[in-house]
Amino acid sequence: MKPPETIPIADSTIGCDGGGGPLSHPMVYLTLEDKGEIDCPYCGRRFVLEKPPAAARG
Repeated sequence: MKPPETIPIADSTIGCDGGGGPLSHPMVYLTLEDKGEIDCPYCGRRFVLEKPPAAARG
């Protein structure tokens, strides 16, 4: 099943409240594991750790 929304994040810890509206829920704090992504257990939003840009080669 595809997650309702995929959100790129820069930090390995994120707080999710469902973003308001019909998917709103209590604030939960999620920590990304080794996979680099995690789904919110309430609303199913997927948070994906952004990869740092590759160093410029010159």
